Amino acid sequence: MPKRRATVRKQAPSDPLERDRVADTALGLAAETGWYDLRMRDLAARLGVGLNDLARRYPDPDAVADAVFARARDAMLAPQAPGFARLKPRDRVERAMLSWFAALAPHRRVAAEMLRAKLHPTHAHHWAKLPFHLSRLIWWLREAALLTATGPRRQAEEIALSAAFLAALAAWSLDADQARSRVLLKRLLDGAERMLGWDRR
Repeated sequence: MPKRRATVRKQAPSDPLERDRVADTALGLAAETGWYDLRMRDLAARLGVGLNDLARRYPDPDAVADAVFARARDAMLAPQAPGFARLKPRDRVERAMLSWFAALAPHRRVAAEMLRAKLHPTHAHHWAKLPFHLSRLIWWLREAALLTATGPRRQAEEIALSAAFLAALAAWSLDADQARSRVLLKRLLDGAERMLGWDRR
């Protein structure tokens, strides 16, 4: 009986423009040059792709920045430790938010430069999208923190969480060891807990 030949599966070639690879390469390059001086042609060269290939997937540096912040969102949405669901709502929110900040912590300076670039007065096409990005992030934050409020109570949560996140983000961007921003976030969430009645649930 003839022997069967072993089937050798060919691995699919890795995508040089895969999000994490682009994000890591851009962060490494920006650590050398600063985010404002990052050139897309240099990023394409580091990735080993043509400038036209990079432009099709990432039309400008802001799109690369969005890839970096998307990784922070994914870190926030990653499975939490057992017992997370039994925590108070305020503590679940804090853990979820801190996961977002922790994902960016090794690149805090560059991430802060990315945010300032989005807010640059001449970049109206970028900062005009920021309210939508924030709304979407807070939506996912509520999902990650297992919040269940509906109607006006949900709207109040979204407003309170947006304000707390933005205040903590502003402090974090200037906080080398993140100690002050953690204290601020704790204080803000304590206030949100009282205002939203989380401590009565």
